[in-house]
Amino acid sequence: MLLTQGQRVPLSSLIDGQELTLAIAIDSPHVIDHVCFGLDANGKLSDDRYMIFFNQPSSPCGSLQLQGNAFHIRLNGLPATLERLVFTASIDGHGTLRDIRASHFSVRGSGGEAARGEFSGASFAAEKAIMVAELYRRNGEWRLASNLQGYNAGLQALVEHFGGEVIDAPAPEPEPAAAPRISLEKKIAEAAPQLVSLAKKAQISLEKARLTDTRARVGLVLDASGSMNGQYSRGHVQEVVNRLLPLAVHFDDDGALDCWAFAARSTQLSPVTLSNFRDFIQTDQGGWRDWKLGARVNNEPEVMRRVIDFYKESGDRTPVYILFISDGGVSQNREIIKLMTEAARLPIFWQFVGLGGRGYGILEKLDDMDGRVVDNCNFFAMDRLDEISEEKLYDLLMEEFPSWLKAAKAAGIL
Repeated sequence: MLLTQGQRVPLSSLIDGQELTLAIAIDSPHVIDHVCFGLDANGKLSDDRYMIFFNQPSSPCGSLQLQGNAFHIRLNGLPATLERLVFTASIDGHGTLRDIRASHFSVRGSGGEAARGEFSGASFAAEKAIMVAELYRRNGEWRLASNLQGYNAGLQALVEHFGGEVIDAPAPEPEPAAAPRISLEKKIAEAAPQLVSLAKKAQISLEKARLTDTRARVGLVLDASGSMNGQYSRGHVQEVVNRLLPLAVHFDDDGALDCWAFAARSTQLSPVTLSNFRDFIQTDQGGWRDWKLGARVNNEPEVMRRVIDFYKESGDRTPVYILFISDGGVSQNREIIKLMTEAARLPIFWQFVGLGGRGYGILEKLDDMDGRVVDNCNFFAMDRLDEISEEKLYDLLMEEFPSWLKAAKAAGIL
C-alpha cells in the first residue's frame, strides 16, 4: 500500500501479528540521524530510555531496536505507558531536507513490505528534520500514520519538543535573518493585555507547526445543548473563546473569529474580536441562555450545513480552521459523514474537541474515515478545559492543521 501524507490506517490491515520493521531510506549527501521517540499519553518522552537512536539502539524491554536505518518492533512487548512511537530523521550538521532525493519509509511484516510512504526534497525548504511516521494506540489497537512533516530545526529541537534533555548539545547554527514582522503578542498587547500570556503560548505552537506565515479564517462552533449548561455557567465556554481568539488574530488580517451556536437549531453569533470578547458568552445576542436555538438537544448536521454554506457562498479560497466543541450525545452519524465528505472538497479544516462528555459517535472516527479527497478532520477529548495546560492545548489544536494544508494544496483545494 502506498500511503499519502497524513493517511492513517489500522496496523492490523497491513500485517499479521505483533512484530514489524519500519525502515527509513533517505537518499542524501548528508549524514542522517534516525530516532524513535516512545511517548506517553501526554505526548512526552517521560522515560529517556525509550529514545532509540545510534547511541542507544535498544529499549530496556528489548522490544524496540535500531539496526542501521531500520527499527525492529515487537508491539506486545512494549510497556502499557507508551501510547505513541514517533519515527524521525534529521540532518547531522549543515544542509537541509531540500537537498535529499527520492526517499521513502516502509513497513514490513512477516509477509514482506506492507506499506510505504514516499517523499523528496521538493516538499521541503529550510527544514533539517522530518517526522516520518508514527505508530499510535487508538481504542486498544495500533494504527500507523504517515506524517511526512518537516521540522525547521534538527535533532536537538526534536528532543526538546518531546520533553527530553540534550546533554552538552552543540551551539545551534545561526539562522538566516528573517524579515521583521509584528508578533502576535504585540498585536494583542494594546487592545487586550489580559490575553498576552495566551498570545505568547500560541505563538510558540505556531512556530513549532511552521504556521507563522499562514493566513486563514478561523471559526468556532459551540454545542449549546442542555447537557452543556454546566460548561457555560462555570465559564469554560468563555475560556474556549479566550484561548481561540489569539489564533484568529494571528491567522486573519481582520482578527475576527466567526462564531455559531447550536442545539436543535443553530444561530450565527457576532464575530468575536479583541473589542467584544470580554463576557462574549454572557452578552452576545442576550447571552447563551437566550440564544434562539429551539429545544436544547443535539443537531450537529444543521449547524455543519450552515457553516459549509457560509464559506462556500463567500467565494473566498482562504483556508478555514473550524474549532467544533461538543460534549457528546452525537447520533446522526450518516448525515455527518455525508457533510464531512462534501466539505473535504472545500478549503475547510474541522478540529473537533470533546469537552467533558461522552458518546461522541462519528466525531471520534472522522479522522480515519475513507472516501474523502483529503483528511479534513481531527478529534481529541478532554474532561475539563482547566485541566490541560494552555501550551498543550495549542499544540493539540495545531497538530494536524499543517498536514491538511499540504494535502489540500496538493489536491488543488487551496
